Amino acid sequence: MSYTPTTVYAESTPNPNTMKFVANRLIVEPNRNAEYLRAEDCEGAPLAQELFKGGYVKSLFFSNNFVSITKTDAQEWSRLTSPVREFLTDYFTKALPVIEKYPENAPAVQQEQAVPVIEGSTEEAIISILEEYIRPAVEQDGGAITFRSFNNGVVTVALQGSCSGCPSSKVTLKSGIENLLTRMVPGVTEVVAEEL
Repeated sequence: MSYTPTTVYAESTPNPNTMKFVANRLIVEPNRNAEYLRAEDCEGAPLAQELFKGGYVKSLFFSNNFVSITKTDAQEWSRLTSPVREFLTDYFTKALPVIEKYPENAPAVQQEQAVPVIEGSTEEAIISILEEYIRPAVEQDGGAITFRSFNNGVVTVALQGSCSGCPSSKVTLKSGIENLLTRMVPGVTEVVAEEL
């Protein structure tokens, strides 16, 4: 049996407890995200099950060509990074299954929101800005942002991956995302994160 070599490198994120492991190929379906906050939620996700067995994982976030791993406080990345990178490189090179069944909380990225969006509406403008300006930066940091609602001037978004629980996410949400949306979309007065 021949395997296609896969390389994996580690990137630190703004969240000191989260490391982003990036492969040189897609590891999940394009434009699909999946987040696992507990080992019990990993049904249909063989790689997530394996990673939780290590005892150091607090949560996992999969998207495109990366997995963001948030560790427990009991371990340090200085001891974990190399072994995790080697494990993932071997796993991906052997083309073992990553996600066989996506969790119900893993909709396709932004284009297929459950929220009905009217063309030319404020919601459509918000989603467009999130897609064009915000999503690439958030994904680069190992996370994801998803539009949830717009009511009475307040935009609600969901933060996943390294953004969830990150000490700097509140600053980014208010000084970055909120400032951009209030400047670019008339009627937006505030941006808040949905509590998952």
